[in-house]
Amino acid sequence: MGWLLNGIGLLVALAIIAIGTGYIASPTTMVRSFGLPLPGDDPNFPAWLRLKGVRDIVAGLLVLAFMVWGVQRGIGIVLLIEAIIPLGDMLVILAAKGSAKSAFGIHGLTAAIMILAAVPMIAGAH
Repeated sequence: MGWLLNGIGLLVALAIIAIGTGYIASPTTMVRSFGLPLPGDDPNFPAWLRLKGVRDIVAGLLVLAFMVWGVQRGIGIVLLIEAIIPLGDMLVILAAKGSAKSAFGIHGLTAAIMILAAVPMIAGAH
C-alpha cells in the first residue's frame, strides 16, 4: 500500500511541477483550461500567471523534498495542506460561475486524490 500512496504523491508532485512550468512558459495557453473566463488583454496578465507557475512548482518540490527525506507522515501532511489549493480553486471557479466541468473535473478531482492519498499516509506512518 505504501508504494501506491508514494506513487500517487509522486504523480501529484510531478503533475503540479509540470503545470507550474507550463504557466511560466506559456501562461495564456495554460489559463484557458483553468475554468475561469479570461480577463481582458492586459499586458501584465501573463506576468501574474507566471507567479502562479512559480507557486505551483514550489508546491510540487515541497512534496518531493519530503519524499526524498522519507517521512511518510510529512508527505501526507503536506499533501493534505496543499489539497486546499485545488479545493480553493474549485470554489473560486464555482463562485465566479466559471466552468463547472473544470471546477469539479480538474480541481475537485485533484483535491480528492490528494486527500485520499494523504489520510492513509498520515494514519499509517510509523
